[in-house]
Amino acid sequence: MAALRFVRSVLKSFQAESGLEPRLFGENIRVTAAEPGRVDFELDIKKEHTNRLDIIHGGTIASMVDLGGSLAVASRGLFATGVSTDLNVTYLNSGGQVGDVLKAVVKCDKFGKTLAYTSIQFTNAKGEIAARGSHTKYVALAWKHPQNIVEELSPHRK
Repeated sequence: MAALRFVRSVLKSFQAESGLEPRLFGENIRVTAAEPGRVDFELDIKKEHTNRLDIIHGGTIASMVDLGGSLAVASRGLFATGVSTDLNVTYLNSGGQVGDVLKAVVKCDKFGKTLAYTSIQFTNAKGEIAARGSHTKYVALAWKHPQNIVEELSPHRK
């Protein structure tokens, strides 16, 4: 439960402090589950998330890869989630249209003192894999943030 509460607080900070997330996602994105190293979240697809074909825009999904990577890092206890060094998206099926919910599961595959590596998979309303991605974050400076709870969320904690 501590991971879920913490990840939601980091998402709330993104929504309050960032220029992109509150404008792109607004109140349409939510974290549904979190444990150290894994976060489940979803987006209610609205018109502003779509392209001219009326399906979710690839840029919206790419932004979700970016945000998801940050949330996966947060699930390991870092409040300041670092900066991107690499981001990749592969689109496999349509992510959906207005009114659909796009679901995402993101994992922190490796969490070090300098870099964190994350991977994400998106599932559309039909249950198909819509896209998958990866996101590498430089986290060396993030370790200094006073709101970190890394020890509390350590998977090795007894």
